[in-house]
Amino acid sequence: MKPNIKKILLPLFICTLLLSPASAELTAKINSIITRNSQEKTHFSIHIAEPETSTTIYEHNAHEAVLPASNMKIIITAAALELLGPDFAYKTSIGLCSDSVVVIGDGDPLLADPITDTAHLRPPNLPAVHTDGWLFDDIIKNLKLAGVTRIKDIIIDTSIFDDRRVHPNWPADQLNKWYACEVSGLNYNTNCIEMTVENLNGRAVVHIQPDTDFIQIKNEVKVNTNVGSAVGAYRIGGKLNHLVVKGRCKKRTGPFKVAIQRPAALFGYILAEKLIEANIPAEGQLLVQKPPSDCNFQQVCEYTTGLDTVLARCNKDSLSLAAEALTKTIAAKTKSPPGSWQKARNVITDYLIGIGVNKSEFYIDDASGLSRQNRLSAYALTTTLTSVYKSRHWQKYKRSLAKGGIDGTIEKFFNDKRYRGKILGKTGYIAGVKSFSGLCITDRGDYIFSILANNANGKTRSAINDIAKAIIDEYSHSK
Repeated sequence: MKPNIKKILLPLFICTLLLSPASAELTAKINSIITRNSQEKTHFSIHIAEPETSTTIYEHNAHEAVLPASNMKIIITAAALELLGPDFAYKTSIGLCSDSVVVIGDGDPLLADPITDTAHLRPPNLPAVHTDGWLFDDIIKNLKLAGVTRIKDIIIDTSIFDDRRVHPNWPADQLNKWYACEVSGLNYNTNCIEMTVENLNGRAVVHIQPDTDFIQIKNEVKVNTNVGSAVGAYRIGGKLNHLVVKGRCKKRTGPFKVAIQRPAALFGYILAEKLIEANIPAEGQLLVQKPPSDCNFQQVCEYTTGLDTVLARCNKDSLSLAAEALTKTIAAKTKSPPGSWQKARNVITDYLIGIGVNKSEFYIDDASGLSRQNRLSAYALTTTLTSVYKSRHWQKYKRSLAKGGIDGTIEKFFNDKRYRGKILGKTGYIAGVKSFSGLCITDRGDYIFSILANNANGKTRSAINDIAKAIIDEYSHSK
């Protein structure tokens, strides 16, 4: 019996239609957006793919490696999920070594992070306004339960990471910014203080949280009730954690974050202050080093942070410290401590090559995307996202992405019902660079995209968003 050719060809034809490249209409729409922005010298690398089959839907300079800004975090978080495993958790241990308190850092970027603490109700049953300082209160409570009435030294062990806390390719004039904070084996409060300036009876007063003598403030703010407030905090060269606060204050400004130096020492200093307040004398030294080799460490408490929480702070909120800590953690846990940028670069390079990305399409310099030495192609990003999409980790990873019109860095975008909650992704921005990579959930299935724009300008973010919207429009049943 002869086969019925029509019956065989019909489903094949339908399948081909479903998996075919973008329609002429979508192609024309994206090309028009590119052309309009290219006239202003914006340069794009774009790739759109159907992840189930890895079929390319649209591409434009897709294999060209360009500056990715914070889209570098997609690579780091995907690698962390694969290499550390979905059940990985940071564990910060506090205990005793003879008559000294020892704090063993695990690189947790979210230790005493106010946003994380509020989300996880730490401490329990207290409103967010009361969470400041809960960690030290809990440590002291546990030390008292262990019978501690006085201590000698406070030892902070940060050896899980190397001591290169500042990346050499970060802009020197931005190191006081929250997104360029130091990276330590023991991080605290996202390695920042929060500063508020207010006009009190004609005098500018500076408040910091946490309030500690570890930070020294030189107040040069002027009160000016005729114009708006504009205040900044700047480091005084050569003086550790000495800040000069300048500008003008009308009524009140802040709180705003200021990155500090030596975050592990800050943690130890505040712990010493809190111990004294609790009538537990600290009679020795504050030492940032490994405990003595003969230390019989007796743990009194431990604080954990799950990987899913770190992924969300990294991707939804673009917290740079989360990305940088993850990359050094990958190095420390897959190779050996101390974790470093160089070790991580080697591990993540192997990861990308292993999932099919050509080495010419990426260069990993840092994890946050702040370095201008980083390079990624749009194809490298969609390949990474597609690899996670096809893995058992996809749902966990998907939850870490910002949702258009709902949360994260795209909360204010895609608010129209047609797009709200259907465009998920990670944005990126540094001077002259804007990027957006993620997932479009359409009526006819999921589509993964990456849009990288160099020589970007004030109109580029709208152009990028329009491309993401065009994907939703193309595959809408109501089209």
